[in-house]
Amino acid sequence: MPTPPSPDTPAPTLPQRLDHTLELLGMRGKGLALLSGMLAVIWLTSGIYRVEPDEQGVVQRFGRWTDTTSAGLHYHLPWPIETVQLPKTTQIKQLKLANLYEGSPPDAADPREKQMLTGDENIVEADCAVFWRIKDAGQFLFHTNQPEEALRITAEGALREVVSHTPIQAAMSNRRQQVAEETRSLIQQRLDAQQAGILITQVQLQRVDPPAAVIDAFNDVQRARADQERARNEAQAYSNDILPKARGEAERIRQEAEAYRSQVVNLAQGEAKRFDSVYQTYAQAKDVTAWRLYLESMDEMLKKASKVVIDGTGKNGAGVLPLLQLQDKPKAGKESR
Repeated sequence: MPTPPSPDTPAPTLPQRLDHTLELLGMRGKGLALLSGMLAVIWLTSGIYRVEPDEQGVVQRFGRWTDTTSAGLHYHLPWPIETVQLPKTTQIKQLKLANLYEGSPPDAADPREKQMLTGDENIVEADCAVFWRIKDAGQFLFHTNQPEEALRITAEGALREVVSHTPIQAAMSNRRQQVAEETRSLIQQRLDAQQAGILITQVQLQRVDPPAAVIDAFNDVQRARADQERARNEAQAYSNDILPKARGEAERIRQEAEAYRSQVVNLAQGEAKRFDSVYQTYAQAKDVTAWRLYLESMDEMLKKASKVVIDGTGKNGAGVLPLLQLQDKPKAGKESR
């Protein structure tokens, strides 16, 4: 059995312990090479890294950006030659543009910092929220110093430029979404020119109002304009209601007159044709036609007569005298008398 160390014996150092362990394993003399090999393998395998689907790998060689890798397993030269950063590229971040120096105390902020001049030379105060994410991790980390501050300044300038081309009423009402979309496009265009590695996903206008000092007067003007627009709409609605009715009535009268004209003309033309036909017949057989016309005339008159007196002494029907009813028939009580 090995002799236990005395209390006065100093504790063995790490090389001594390692040498003693190798001696027990029967590997004395090869320990340094084995240890060096193990350390070399560990050092080389430390360069293996994995990039998650929501990340990008940014490889740095002695601090200089050399490559950007996508999701999966990759390898880089071990530290201290190369290192890798794994920033999240799918995480949506939000930047609020309440004023240019949002970090300053509320009482120290100048309200004029968020005032903007509109296209019709009015002043408004506009707040918006910018939603963004990392598009290129290498550009985001190495091409721009303080990328979030650069994004804030770029967004502020883009919003001011878009508002400067938009009338105040449009910016406050029906063109808010268009202003937000134009701002997003302009911010993205300028960031791409700077190679900032940032993707703008959305811009939301949160508030577009006149300055607080003139808000009451502005509201009075807006109410007056609303009343004017309401009166104009009512007049237009009345015009849209009465004009079609008048046009319809005029068209009805015109069509009735046209129908009456066609009826009268057709009747006149029919009578003329009938007269021509009778005349042609009369020209061929005067006696027969005259007798037929006489009979037709007598037939029409006798239909309207209630009493007929026949004179037997008359010739050629001259003794037929129709008596038209001049008054109503006597009542039954008077006839009985």
